[in-house]
Amino acid sequence: MSDSRIVEVHNLYKTYRAGDVDVHALQGANLDVAKGEFVSIVGASGSGKSTLFNVLGSLTPPTSGAVRIDGKDLANLSNAERTKLRKSTVGFVFQKYNLLPTLTAEDNIRIVQYIGNRGTEFTPEFQEVLNVLGIADRMKHKPRALSGGQQQRVAIARAIVNGPAILLADEPTGNLDSQNSAAVLNLLKDLNERLGQTILMITHDQEAASHAGRRIHMRDGEVL
Repeated sequence: MSDSRIVEVHNLYKTYRAGDVDVHALQGANLDVAKGEFVSIVGASGSGKSTLFNVLGSLTPPTSGAVRIDGKDLANLSNAERTKLRKSTVGFVFQKYNLLPTLTAEDNIRIVQYIGNRGTEFTPEFQEVLNVLGIADRMKHKPRALSGGQQQRVAIARAIVNGPAILLADEPTGNLDSQNSAAVLNLLKDLNERLGQTILMITHDQEAASHAGRRIHMRDGEVL
């Protein structure tokens, strides 16, 4: 394995059973992502990109094939080790912000720190991340008092608070207007360029995909 590769996917297949029909979501997908890359995966609905996301995040096992994340072979991990991977190695940003409505922005982030056994205090480095994201002054507000763009920025902060090796973003601008979409995409690009955060972003939007340093396409369960 090359030391520069943080994601390695080889001959990946995933088949679901839907009633009496087999759905072949992934059909021999291959992908390598280097540390520090910002890669967008573009494809129509049903192309397999969300299934690939779920496999990379260890949310669902593949039917066959090999996946390594930050040097870890997912096939060899126990359930406890997969949970640890999701706590510390992989950060998730979804189309729906998934913030807890009764907690402040600060506590939405701190709870992830606590679950990851990282304490509850923000480091000076993470405080600077909050400044980069433009939400340092919104930490005491609950989600209902934040705009959609601000909620997504909180979700991004929550995803990277434990210093994950890779950030998986699934349609992160899907619920945002064009102005907030551009702001969030520029922030992701800034996190990648300034902090070296590896980002893999799934999107159907070609304009959103153009913010990444590399763009790949999926069709019929394959990476083209």
